[in-house]
Formats: sequence, C-alpha cells, structure tokens
Amino acid sequence: MEVFTNISTYLFAPLAGLAELREQLRAVCRAGELKGTIMLSPEGINLFVAGTHGNIDVLLAHLRAVPGLENLTPKASLSDAQPFRRMLVKIKKEIIAFGVEGIDPAKRTSKKLSAKVLKQWLDEGKPLTLLDTRNDYEIRMGTFRGAVPAGISHFRHFPSAVAKLPANLKHEPVVMFCTGGIRCEKAGPYMEREGFQNIFQLDGGILKYFQECGGAHYQGECFVFDRRVCVDSTLQETNSALCFACQMPLTPEEQQDSRYVKGISCSFCFDQPAPQVATRRQFD
Repeated sequence: MEVFTNISTYLFAPLAGLAELREQLRAVCRAGELKGTIMLSPEGINLFVAGTHGNIDVLLAHLRAVPGLENLTPKASLSDAQPFRRMLVKIKKEIIAFGVEGIDPAKRTSKKLSAKVLKQWLDEGKPLTLLDTRNDYEIRMGTFRGAVPAGISHFRHFPSAVAKLPANLKHEPVVMFCTGGIRCEKAGPYMEREGFQNIFQLDGGILKYFQECGGAHYQGECFVFDRRVCVDSTLQETNSALCFACQMPLTPEEQQDSRYVKGISCSFCFDQPAPQVATRRQFD
C-alpha cells in the first residue's frame, strides 16, 4: 500500500519574483505528482502538500533554496490516501487573509509558547485564558478544554471579536491557538496593538501540540483543510465527513441523521433554499 506524506508549513518572509517562483514550483510538483495548495505572497509562503516521501523532500529542498525560506520547517503526518484532489500554486496579497494594515509577522510576533510548556501550564492549573482563534465550524469538532471561542465564521472577523472580549483580559495571560499557528502570527500582534499586555501564541498550533503532547487537555478532533476532514490526537484521519452543500464538518453521529444525504445535504443546510458550496474555508 502506498503511503502519503502530508506536510503543512508557513513562513513569513519577504519574497520577490513570485511569478517565476510559482512556475518553478508548479514544475517540481508536477514532476513529483504532488497535490495540495501553495500560497505565495510578498509576505511569505503557506502550504499544504501531500505525496511520496522522496518527492516531498525534493519540494522542500527546492523551497529552502529560495532566499528567506532557508528555515522552512514543516509538520508532517502520514495517510493511506492522497488527501488533495489537485495541485494549486497561487499568488495572493496575504498568505492568510486578515485585511488589517500594519501587521507584519516577518518583523514582529507575539511571544511563542511551546506545546510542552503549554501542557505543563495546564497540568499545573496556571491561571490563563485559552483563546481559540479558529472559525466556529472548526471549533465544533474539538478544542482545548475550557477554551474561549473567538466566535467568528472567517478570520477577517477576528478584529471585531477582539473588541467584544472582556476588558480584564488585557491584563491577564492569554494563550491563543489555531490549527497550525499561522492565524496567531497576525492575531497576536493585533491584540497587543489593541492593548492586551500578556499575549502568547501556541507555536505550531494544535497539530504540533498533538505531535509533541498527544491529546492531553484537548477534547475532540482537529479540523484540517483537506479530504481527511479531521485528525485525532495521533494525527490519524477520523470518521468525520464534510457536507458537500454547505461544507460543514459532520461527526459520525450527524452522518446518521436522515437529513444527511451524501453529496446533497445535511441537518445544517437541509431546509436552506438552493444550497450552494460554501466559500468560508480559511487556509491555515
């Protein structure tokens, strides 16, 4: 049985010559039969790609030869099937859409907290607030116990969510987290700009936490942006599914609902007129 290596990584670094780099990466990925998405922008790179181990290594070697990307460090997991349908290399204004001017993670981010230190703090019961910066449809599949959801459907709504947070949090430890860490690279500096004085971001996000600490203090699964839908704390694919019509992730129990018709509808969109494929997915 063929085994696929799935990598996800990002790096904020000034990049130039994006059109030429895009064509080079397309050629490397085509030659290696890789699939996934690579986002390029003047602020850096963000990618989710899967393929055989050797061909993934070829891609990483090519990327690390690009000035500014020498320290690209991916998180990796294995799967028995290719989780992506096609290979896309895109040029965007931002590698993670936020829409707030003046936030430049290549120059400054919030203090980073390692997975092991966060686990230690939670083991000890250290007073802190865990802030989940992901979208609501992701959080419903799993999060850290006691975490405060941002309450958003798209990362662009995060600034308005920050305005609703209790004022006392501006003086208390707040540890923010997301799937792989990229959203927190912008969310952290934004919160500091808004007066929050003790902000930490979980380095590598939930996926790196799973890799280093397993499922300690975490409840449920972690939504991922490919055909696996969700992974558990061992980074293995779960039995969750995605509604074709509304793109809502569904637990096995929700898939037993009579309103769930694979490829057509689920309990969340069954009574909606003319369901359309949702465009809310935020690449993390």
